[in-house]
Amino acid sequence: MQMIYNSPNYCVVEFPAERGHQLMNAGGYEIVDKNLQRELFIEGELANRFREHVQKLIEQEPTTDEVDEFLGQFDDLMNHPVILH
Repeated sequence: MQMIYNSPNYCVVEFPAERGHQLMNAGGYEIVDKNLQRELFIEGELANRFREHVQKLIEQEPTTDEVDEFLGQFDDLMNHPVILH
């Protein structure tokens, strides 16, 4: 896993595909809203679309606020509370 984004509001971790691992065959992303203390894990087609949108966003050299605004689109999908171990 690799943290690909970290701001005061959001954190995004990329999980690479793992051959032979049934659940992680295609990889995925964990998006954490630090303020709501909620997270979302996306994989499959949604992860592929997320990756494409992030690549396009990066090409525009966005500000932190612009990236946070993009990630805010996922807030309504974040149903899992962040639990510290």
